[in-house]
Parts: sequence; C-alpha cells; structure tokens
Amino acid sequence: MTGCSGGENAAPGGNKIDALLAKAPVYSGQVKPGSAVDRIKKRGKLIIGGSQDAPLLSQLDPISGELTGFDAYLGKLLARYIVGRPQTELLSATSETREPLLANGTVDVIIQTYTITPARQERVAFAGPYYRSGQSIAVRKGTSGITKPADLAGKTVIVGANTPGVKAVKEAAPTAQIVEFGSDPECLTALKQGRGDAYVQDQALLVADASKDSELQLVGEPFTEDPYGIGLKHGDAEFQKFVEDWLREIGKSGLWQDVWKQTIGTVVTGDAPSPPAIAS
Repeated sequence: MTGCSGGENAAPGGNKIDALLAKAPVYSGQVKPGSAVDRIKKRGKLIIGGSQDAPLLSQLDPISGELTGFDAYLGKLLARYIVGRPQTELLSATSETREPLLANGTVDVIIQTYTITPARQERVAFAGPYYRSGQSIAVRKGTSGITKPADLAGKTVIVGANTPGVKAVKEAAPTAQIVEFGSDPECLTALKQGRGDAYVQDQALLVADASKDSELQLVGEPFTEDPYGIGLKHGDAEFQKFVEDWLREIGKSGLWQDVWKQTIGTVVTGDAPSPPAIAS
C-alpha cells in the first residue's frame, strides 16, 4: 500500500481546477461529535482509497505531484466540503484490498470506479451512484473476429480480479476462458503480451487507457450498466446520507458536469451527461 498526499492545488491545467475548487461548497451545518465528518474535520484531510495510475480518473502527475482526473477531483471537492480546503491523502487500493481498508478505518472513502453490486452492499455502504459506465471490450489493435460480447465465446478473456467483468463475461460468453489479474495495468500488460484475446473492463477505464496507449482498441458499446459508488464503512448511514447530499448539491450546481468536462470529457465526445440520480 502506498500513500500520496494531495495538496490544495490541482494538477496540470490547474487554473481551471483551482477555480472550481475555489467556488466549491463548504458544509456549514452542525457536525455531530465523534461522527465520521467530525473525525475528518479534526484530522484536516480526507483519506481516500483509490488509484494513482488511472488516466482521466485518478493519476499521479509526476511533475506537480498532484492527482488528476474525475475521481481525484471529486475527492478534492469532498475534502473541501468537509474540511474547508481540498486536502486529501490517497492510499493505493486494489479490488482485493478496498473492503478491508474501509472496514478497519484505514481510509475514509473509496473513490475508484467502485461498482455498486448487491454482494458488495453486504460489506460496504455506498454513496451514489456518482457515475454510470458499463463493461466494454478491448483488444490489441488490428485484432479481428471480436466485435461483440458473443464473439468472446471460446476465447481467453482477461478481467480484473473481483470486478463485475468476471460475471459479465460468464453471462455473455459462458465458454470463454477467464484469466484474472489484480489491477488494470496488469491486465493491459497481459493483453499486450498475448496472454488473452480480449480484455473486459469498465468503459471509463478502457477509454482512459486507450487515450494513452495506441496499441489498445475498444470494440462495440458497453454491454452492461455499472453504477459507480463512493465506498464507505458498512453501517454508517449518517455519513452515507452526508455524502449523498453533497453529491446532489454538486450535481444541481453544475460542478459535477464541470469536472467531467475537464477529465473524461476531454476524450469522450459530446455534452456532459447528467449525473445519475442518487440512490437509483
């Protein structure tokens, strides 16, 4: 597990993000002593479980030392809402470590393209959804014969361990041979090494990957609908409501859309989508 401190300034192209942070709301209501919000305020920073290597979502800029991307900026906005300034610390998490990090209180939240599923809701509280994506297919550029989920039948398909891609491939192509790896970079490396015919992952991650890697090609449209939630410690209904109220506020104000335009929207064409309805 590695840590990364995020200061008050955002990363490259930072003036625009700085402007968004400057106008972002700060919570002015009463804070219950001993609550999650109280602990975070007293600490002076929000501790986030997430990624440092997901372009457009949460990536560490080696020059500025700041985290950039949609998830990273939402984390800064939430920190500002609670603490009064966008002070965050990121602990790198994987699909296998997210739930333990929440359960033992090592992190306050997980903001990491964390898909809400019934099984996960038995162990994690989710605020959101704050974004909707879906499972998509990526192949090495020039690959033929794979254009839709049914084409994965009989193929070796790479997926992230403990991700919705496992179930999605089993349902779409029951005869596919599934190979699991612990992180998105590991999956990409395996695909490029020819250890699988295709890689099934969340579209938002694949779009980000393809924007940085000319060897990667996305085929077809998402074949599932995956709602991302902000992971919270199970059973903390008070903090869940607090974060969901904040999500509603930045959605209504247009701040959510502004962050999307400066991150995911630099690759995905068209107008910013509407934020998903909270608790939908």
